[in-house]
Amino acid sequence: MSINALADYEFPSSDRLENFKGKQLVYVNWEKHRMFSRPFVLALTPDTPFSVIKDKYITDCYRYHPDFAQIDWSKVVWQNSNDVFTPDMNKSLAENGIGHKDLIRFTTPGLDGIAGTGY
Repeated sequence: MSINALADYEFPSSDRLENFKGKQLVYVNWEKHRMFSRPFVLALTPDTPFSVIKDKYITDCYRYHPDFAQIDWSKVVWQNSNDVFTPDMNKSLAENGIGHKDLIRFTTPGLDGIAGTGY
């Protein structure tokens, strides 16, 4: 079924970058680990080093999962939305090409949730 708008809706989005006082929203999702029902959203400055994302924020969000301690970080597959990339841990979000409202996804080969269930 198609929908036709009766009027033009012209209004600025309330979650645009300039409304976050120098920070940007970044979503983070651990693929195949649905114990966490949706991606976490972080408000970070674009100059935040990627190592801080991994070592602090991802750890703070996911350390309670039984698989977390088993992650081999050298084998993690990183994606920015659907695009696979290799983050430079010493470079910032901006330098790694991660912008406002981007989704950082990471997959941990061999770890597919509790007993392989995806949770």
